[in-house]
Amino acid sequence: MTLAHHAAPPLQLAVNVLDAQSLLATFGTLGIAVVLFAETGLLIGFFLPGDSLLFTAGLLCASGSAGGSVHLSLGWVLVAAAAGALTGAQAGYLLGRRAGPALLKRTKSRKISEAADRAADILQRYGHAKAIVLARFLPVVRTVLNPLAGVLAVPARTFSLWQVVGGLVWTVGLVLAGYGLGASVPNVDRYLLPIIAVIVIVSLIPVGLELLRSRRSRGANGGA
Repeated sequence: MTLAHHAAPPLQLAVNVLDAQSLLATFGTLGIAVVLFAETGLLIGFFLPGDSLLFTAGLLCASGSAGGSVHLSLGWVLVAAAAGALTGAQAGYLLGRRAGPALLKRTKSRKISEAADRAADILQRYGHAKAIVLARFLPVVRTVLNPLAGVLAVPARTFSLWQVVGGLVWTVGLVLAGYGLGASVPNVDRYLLPIIAVIVIVSLIPVGLELLRSRRSRGANGGA
């Protein structure tokens, strides 16, 4: 059984790139690697649904959760997810090292600019190792931190080690969490949309807390 067998379901005419289920139904396992590479390695991929994609892929690997339309191999999903996330982060870091600060200054996206500020704050507050791992679980921040680490000249060996640790914890953890739920709850595909909505909301909580903390900090500094 080959990767191609699982990676290339019949192509649909319309794809919603913001919908994990649509991406998986159209591109299968190969799509996981491409989406995660773009989200973690290219600034243009900040809007892609990494968290929900991983969790949904795990659900669709479990027996009885495919709803008769999509079924994926757990082994290949884990390989594709890890490959996309790890190579994407490394590519983002190398882009940052070579392009320098101009890479982030050229963007006109307010989300990316704000995420760059949060990523820089996280790097300073937690140190390189913790920041690189934590950023994997923060939407948008995980897109920006990798090139920013290159811009700030984080040692290549340090970045490579901890991006691998964080990337594996993030990808394997979310895929296995989805797989565990799909294997334990009968007909879980019926509740797929609410589950994905919960994942998206939960993944945004750390970002919201960081924004609230930053506003309070700015308010305190202004009052002082």
